[in-house]
Amino acid sequence: MPDMTSTWPDGARLAVSFSLMFEAGGQPAGAGGVIPDPIQHGVPDLPTNAFFDYGVYEGIPRLLDLFDKHRIKMSSFMIGRAVDKAPDLAREIVRRGHEAAAHGRSWENSYALEADAERRFIADGMESIVKATGQRPIGWNAYWMRNSPRTLDILQSLGFLYHIDEPSRDEPFIVPLKGGDFVTVPYTFHLNDIVSYPFAGWSAAAYEQALRDEFDQLYEEGARRRRMMVISLHDRISGHANRVRALDRFMAYARSKPDVWFARKDQIARWALANRAGTLIPRRDPPTVSELPLLQQLGAVGR
Repeated sequence: MPDMTSTWPDGARLAVSFSLMFEAGGQPAGAGGVIPDPIQHGVPDLPTNAFFDYGVYEGIPRLLDLFDKHRIKMSSFMIGRAVDKAPDLAREIVRRGHEAAAHGRSWENSYALEADAERRFIADGMESIVKATGQRPIGWNAYWMRNSPRTLDILQSLGFLYHIDEPSRDEPFIVPLKGGDFVTVPYTFHLNDIVSYPFAGWSAAAYEQALRDEFDQLYEEGARRRRMMVISLHDRISGHANRVRALDRFMAYARSKPDVWFARKDQIARWALANRAGTLIPRRDPPTVSELPLLQQLGAVGR
């Protein structure tokens, strides 16, 4: 266990971190949307593609204005093909002070690829981001968080510093790899809009209350240990007008509390590395034994 006296920068008791998924235009043919009836094979799904495009035309610009209003910086995980189709928007995200992180070449699985193909899948998406924004990504998010056992080593060899593809904790932790320390900045299912909104009975108001309750509990726990709240947004989902209103009210609420650090994921990862004595280093068996996603090459490490 780490030193329990450790904290966040400037004595903050809670880190709040937003993710924004930039996926519009990177979806494969047949990607799911809001229409439950599947379209005939080979016929372009025009309304579903337009549903994705809402994120570019309306969703991301509206969310960027919201983040500006509350002086909050976030991490945007970008699909390479989406960036290729809307490079000006990717540049605008970075211009406003947000992090450009990587989400693959396209919005589809990569865990079953051979090693060289998986490396190209990651590198291709990364290079699209560099070309459009001038910022080299150091953070990674896989499609539905599903990586192969070798992904972290590939990421590290490409210059990545962290990934978010694990929902096991409410604080960051260090993963020792063959090439050195790597960071997991945990993700979320339950505060992920793509999961929360489709639930029967859910609404923007219910989601807002869930955000407040999560914040209050973690803020209380933050007086005793390092705590982090993660909120995941998607361009085509949370960018709708009524959902932005719910986020606006939550941000105002969280902003009203003292000692809260609104942080990009790269800032959290760097802080975890710079304060290694106060950061968890979990002990795990290889994933073929533990069925958890770390340390195939090194086996059980940590303390």
